[in-house]
Amino acid sequence: MAMCLVETGEQLDDFQLESVIAHSGMATVFRARDLRTGNRVAIKVPHLEVESDLVFFERFRREEEIGQMLDHPGIVKVLRADKSSVYIVMEWAEGKLLRELLREQTKLSVERALAIAQQICDALDYLHSHGIVHRDLKPENIMLDGEDNIKLLDFGIAAKAGARRLTFGKLSTTMGTPDYISPEQVQCKRGDCRSDIYAVGVMLYEMLTGQVPFPGDNALIVMNARLRTDAPSPREIDPEIPQSVENILLRALARDPKERYASAYNLARDLQYPEQAAASTPAQPRNRRSWLRAWGRSAVSYIVLTLMAPLLTLLAYVARHH
Repeated sequence: MAMCLVETGEQLDDFQLESVIAHSGMATVFRARDLRTGNRVAIKVPHLEVESDLVFFERFRREEEIGQMLDHPGIVKVLRADKSSVYIVMEWAEGKLLRELLREQTKLSVERALAIAQQICDALDYLHSHGIVHRDLKPENIMLDGEDNIKLLDFGIAAKAGARRLTFGKLSTTMGTPDYISPEQVQCKRGDCRSDIYAVGVMLYEMLTGQVPFPGDNALIVMNARLRTDAPSPREIDPEIPQSVENILLRALARDPKERYASAYNLARDLQYPEQAAASTPAQPRNRRSWLRAWGRSAVSYIVLTLMAPLLTLLAYVARHH
């Protein structure tokens, strides 16, 4: 199990650590109290085994830098603080994660799902306008308050325009989460704003149907499925979903980034007025030659992913016993 440098109850500079609120392979997030102001904050502390990784250190530093340059009500704020070690101080966001809401209710009403997705797009539009791509959007990184106002969390693998590409030692971490990453990310491409739009499409699909478009127990199968096939019709799962909403969803989930919405702003607009977007149908099936090219790329990607599995297992074993 990953070891954190500090524990609940300890004081970290001017912050009293009260409880653990999240734990990942790279860091632990604490609820804490700012002893100078009395305000509650969130503290993200890297684990001992990754703190010495130079690439991770640069990524952690970049996450803090990205957070401090952003100021939007739908994005968690990263606060400036005098620190004696490496950690990130963030505003405290009260509420529950979208993942918790989906566990409680399985799926949401069309109106509520569209409203939440629209807010996510509004935050993304701001993010993308600053040259930032989140790359790891998922229900675990969306916080909702009591009135369904959202905040985007966790910029750990965000990409910044003009910044050099980083490859973290734990390879799977750089790719995002299998259920929500775009086909181009599966193919090990860096991704752009349309990759975030794909993730919004997956989350909206899940909010409306109670399941992701490509379910499965094996991450490689899940990732390869989106390379070989289009997302299933959500109306086949729930016929109550309006056709106009399905059209929006399938366009956001297009395998080819060029066939998706060009911007989060355009997707937000259609989410706000879905009936007016009814004429904007998903792209038509490609011709046989294009289909064969896509199939060939998918087959190669599947072979690469299959060969990566034992490599990832070996790397994980070496990391645990290093």
